[in-house]
Parts: sequence; structure tokens; C-alpha cells
Amino acid sequence: MTPSPEEPVESWVLRGTDAHVRRLTLNRPDALNAITPDLREDLIRGFLDASADPDVRAVVLTGTGRGFCAGADLRDRAAEGERIPGDVARTVRGGAQRLIAAVLDCEKPVIAAVNGTAAGLGAHLALACDLVLAAESARFIEVFVRRGLVPDGGGAYLLPRLVGPQRAKELMFFGDALTASEAERLGLVNRVVPADALEKTARAWAERLAAGPTRALALTKQLVNASLETDRATAFAAEAAAQEINMTTSDAREGVASFVERRGAAFEGR
Repeated sequence: MTPSPEEPVESWVLRGTDAHVRRLTLNRPDALNAITPDLREDLIRGFLDASADPDVRAVVLTGTGRGFCAGADLRDRAAEGERIPGDVARTVRGGAQRLIAAVLDCEKPVIAAVNGTAAGLGAHLALACDLVLAAESARFIEVFVRRGLVPDGGGAYLLPRLVGPQRAKELMFFGDALTASEAERLGLVNRVVPADALEKTARAWAERLAAGPTRALALTKQLVNASLETDRATAFAAEAAAQEINMTTSDAREGVASFVERRGAAFEGR
């Protein structure tokens, strides 16, 4: 989908940084923030930039309007024309999977502030984040089965790890909408808040993370994500290596000094 002159690509993902928190806001409210290739690439760049920017110590991902993200914009697929064998697999690998990997691999903690419907790839985008806050009006929908499609964007990878295989199959086989409270009960959401408190809560959580030991949080994120796919010996070895690396940081030295001196730690993210 090519943006019109009134809707430049740059406006589809709004960026801002305040108090070391980078805010990435999907900004296609008329399309419930559905993801086009251009929006996807801009969002991937946003996560890469957040990882590389020392001034950024936490990320909040949210959407404008009444939807968080309705998933991939299928109008783009409809306009693709005739496919040759392998096209779809290449598109998934180079598109939706790259986006989810960008969230999982971001070196800063990422909070999803789900302000409305999160469907398909949009649901997986939220669930790939490290912490998920949801407005009471939010909905999570594994919409693929309704379109005769197989889940992509890491769904069959993420969901079983969050809720177990039986629950994951139930969500994916039926495609029923989950309310925010149901998603919280299943463990897909950390906390549900009133819609008018979502932004404030997300900012409070992000500022707490941004005041923390940034490299230690990055290493912790890597350890937790990798632990779901490794045996105990590998996980223990990775933990020891991460601790070795982390002890070279200024924040680790400050943390130990603050404990010895019985004062609060003042972390600088280095």
C-alpha cells in the first residue's frame, strides 16, 4: 500500500524520547494500525535505533485510536498478483518474523501498552514484548483461522510458551476474541487498567525500568528468552557468562557499592 501525500510513511510510527523512555506509537488509526510493509520496516528501525541509542533505556509500544494493531494489512497481499512457489515463505521470513525478532532482540526492555484490539500479527507484536499492559477495552484475537490462514509472525512459537500447547491450540483453532481480563487470567497480560490510566501506568513502569541497570536488564531478557529452548546445563552456563559480563559494567559496581554503603543505587545505564 503506497501512502498518499497526506499520509507520509514517517507519520505511521510516531517516535519520542523523554526521561530515557522511547515511545513508539503506531499511527494508522483509520486502519486500526494495520501493518503495511513500510510501517513494518519503520517499526523495525525503531527497535534497532532504541537498542543502539545509549540515551534510551526503555521502550513503550502503543497505538493511536481505538485499536492497538489489527495485524497485517491484507489489502497489500491482495494486490500482490500471481505468486511463484516460495514467495509466501520468503515474505513471512523477511516480514512478520523479522518484526517479531526485532522486539525479542531489542536490548532495552519493551512494554506493550495495548489500547484496543490486538489481532493476528498485532497480537503477536504485543505478546513479543517483555511486559504487557492492557486497557480494559483491549481484545486479543488469533484471527488467522477466520481467514483460512496459518498463524505467522511467531504465533506458534510465542503462545505455547506463554499459555501451554493446549491453550494455544484453543486460541488458534477457534479464533475467539479474548477480553483483557481473560488474557490476564491466562498469563498473556501483566496487568489490566482502565483506559484512561493506560498511558500513565505504562510511563510509570517504563520510567522504573529506565532508572534500572540497563545492561543487566538486557542480559536478563536474553537469559529468560533463551531458557525456554535450552537444557539446564546450557542455561546455567549462559547465566554464569552473563554475570561475568555484567560485573564489568559501571551499574554493577554501583549496585554493589550502594549495598555496602546502605544507600539507594543511582544507575546510569552503563
